[in-house]
Amino acid sequence: MTHDSADRRIKDRYPASCLKVRVQERGFFGLGRNVIAVSCLDLNRYGMAVLCPRPMTPGARLFMDLQGKYIAESRVGAKVVDCQPFQTGYRVSVQFSYCLDKRGYSRAMDNALSRIEGFYNRLAS
Repeated sequence: MTHDSADRRIKDRYPASCLKVRVQERGFFGLGRNVIAVSCLDLNRYGMAVLCPRPMTPGARLFMDLQGKYIAESRVGAKVVDCQPFQTGYRVSVQFSYCLDKRGYSRAMDNALSRIEGFYNRLAS
């Protein structure tokens, strides 16, 4: 039996290739490093996979800006879970930080990401 990222998921992810995503690695003291434009492959309210031009280290902390039709969410905290060579770059799987532990939970972020997930769920149907 193999264990891949799909086995760890709580919910299905939905294709979201039209979602524009910018990623910024968080440095010391929460300061951000260079911003990288990436392509969203799929998402749900708990995480997403992106196609990135360079590898990212599992465990790296990120800020993500999500931009799309009816969608504008900035500085979404996330953590890199996995990074594998994929197509013309690297498939980077991330988990959103708000759901990593009870202390960091944010109802506002959960609601915002749930709305985004619902939008792409309806598009996939």
